[in-house]
Amino acid sequence: MKRSLWLLIMMFIFVIGLIGCSSGTLQMAVGQQPNTIDPLVTTATATAYAAKPIFESLLTINENYEIEPMLAESYEVSDDAKTITFKLREGIKFHNGQEMTADDVLASMNRWVEMSGFASSALANPRFEKVDDTTVALQMDEPSTIALYIVADTNQLAAIMPKDIVESAEATGVTEYIGTGPFKFVEWKTDQYIHYAKFEDYQPRTEPASGLAGEKLALVDEIFWNFVDDESTRLSGLISGDYDISLGISHDNVKQVESTDGLVPEIWTYGMELLVFNKKQGLFTDVRMRQAVNMALDKEAILLASFGDEQFFELEHGLYQPHMTDWYSDAGADLYNPKDIEGAKALLEEAGYNGEEVVILTSRQYPHYYNAAVATQQQLENIGMNVTLDIYDWATLLDRRSDPELWDIFFTGWDTQIIPHQYGFLDSENEWPGWTNNAEIDRLLDEIGRAENQDEAKALMHELQTEFWNDLPVINLGLFNNTDAYNEKVKGFKNFVGPVLWNVSIEE
Repeated sequence: MKRSLWLLIMMFIFVIGLIGCSSGTLQMAVGQQPNTIDPLVTTATATAYAAKPIFESLLTINENYEIEPMLAESYEVSDDAKTITFKLREGIKFHNGQEMTADDVLASMNRWVEMSGFASSALANPRFEKVDDTTVALQMDEPSTIALYIVADTNQLAAIMPKDIVESAEATGVTEYIGTGPFKFVEWKTDQYIHYAKFEDYQPRTEPASGLAGEKLALVDEIFWNFVDDESTRLSGLISGDYDISLGISHDNVKQVESTDGLVPEIWTYGMELLVFNKKQGLFTDVRMRQAVNMALDKEAILLASFGDEQFFELEHGLYQPHMTDWYSDAGADLYNPKDIEGAKALLEEAGYNGEEVVILTSRQYPHYYNAAVATQQQLENIGMNVTLDIYDWATLLDRRSDPELWDIFFTGWDTQIIPHQYGFLDSENEWPGWTNNAEIDRLLDEIGRAENQDEAKALMHELQTEFWNDLPVINLGLFNNTDAYNEKVKGFKNFVGPVLWNVSIEE
């Protein structure tokens, strides 16, 4: 009798434990509906975010943007850095119940090489080969230190899918969304939601969770990814309890979130706020003019005008954030925010500036860019420059900035990238508006890609950032933050390269 009672008590505790480990439905409100959830078809943020719960790659990044294995059990780089061998985790299942094999990985990775413009351009003739049933290798004609980062990148994620799904993919993407992630795709109702469910056979890694790496647990049974394009509706739905998490809350509404019982703001670093110079024609083809602008600007005052509160920005000169230990450099810190009005005037005179009009292209649709433009106009007028704001809707601005005859300066943001080659404003071969043409930066990017190890690559990054602050293809005004919000009953939610929904639970 006592033994039976004891067994009943233990079974009860076990059942309660299971309920506590995974229960409930998480309701998300997001601003944009993706065109597809296939991450190889597009670099759109909406797709990358929606694909994250479903798909995984061989490698990923931790909170310091360092490389860690995910579907690879381990990896080894050859002495000549031309071959990377990946030992695959065994017993990993796809959402359709099939076990992941080297053939699936081979098909997925070769499709990735074919579809990822960045992988094919940054690596020398990359191709994947099957070594044995649990091993694949990336072969390249030239050594590459950045290859690991490219494989781990979340931009056009190198998602591992079943071979038959890959081989039946159409030009618009795969026809079934089947991955190995902690949540599986259930349904997509156009203009309404994407529905995910916990994948019961998911095999998490055992390392501590960090960034996108380590242990990933599905602690809720279902996720509804609701499309709500109006920000005020996302916020009101969060307040009313219709949504547990709302992505994309304006800075103006953070105080309302903070003052509402049960709601919590999630403020996270997006990337850099940039002032972009037209270097193809006009005044700013002269580096002294660019240096004069940098010397005149009070970066803190511009960021405060842009975002209204110090909690939404950070003064930071680096192209990488300090915790990103593989790439961060202090080079250029002395040139970041000199606020030297007389020095700026002297440079203008040296460059022969004679009151020519400076056109700043801007849009009120992005208030922080517009506010930065207004503050910059005022500061440049203080050193005697003739500055005009040319104001358009954002779509028109994007069209006009492709014509170098129409502008001198515009503002934009750039999210944090995994390697310096992804900053399009650095690369002379990239026709991104601004038209950088700097042979020294090009040389350094090339040498970083061929460095023998990460220490050498980081030293070259220090040189690159020094040249960046001397040549000023753009001005990094500093880091700025985006804001989400969630109900306090949601535990474990964070934003790291988009929302992270594993290891997230709901307290009932």
